[in-house]
Amino acid sequence: MFNITELKTGAKISLGGEPYEVLSYAQSKMGRGGSVVKVKVKNLKTGATLSKTYQGAEKIDQADLSKKSAQFLYFDNENAYFMDSGTFDQFPLSLMQIGQQKHFLVEGTETDILYYNDQPINVELPIKMKFKVVEAPPGVRGNTAGAATKPVMLETGGKVDTPLFIKVGDIIVVDTRDGKYVERG
Repeated sequence: MFNITELKTGAKISLGGEPYEVLSYAQSKMGRGGSVVKVKVKNLKTGATLSKTYQGAEKIDQADLSKKSAQFLYFDNENAYFMDSGTFDQFPLSLMQIGQQKHFLVEGTETDILYYNDQPINVELPIKMKFKVVEAPPGVRGNTAGAATKPVMLETGGKVDTPLFIKVGDIIVVDTRDGKYVERG
């Protein structure tokens, strides 16, 4: 059981018997009243998101999930296929379940697969991963008030905003939780 103050980004909770992951949270305190926490959660089975508000001393159930190591194999039109590292069994996860993480899956990547009731429901990637830049427009300095960025395309087809000095062929490190550039690899 979680208190509302223990809800942090990445926490796995259970709502109505379904597993959810907290994507974002905002805590506020109203005068003498208790804390109010607003969270945005993603259903780990379907990929659907919703917003939820918790107040005071509410308790939230922790999702009963297990993890197993697996290797990403390939995509087709609807699924991503993985191989269990222990049993070598292959299984699919729908692209809807995986969501934006599909932009960070490279063939052969070792991942953790989340299981709920002995069924694979979602993938958990390493927090920081290295990718090769395959497409980058030239960096043009101009009317910029702060740090200037440009969108580049990764080898997986995903797009990331990077500093202007990144060029085609560079290896960059990306935070897979939010898809943001971390550093040059």
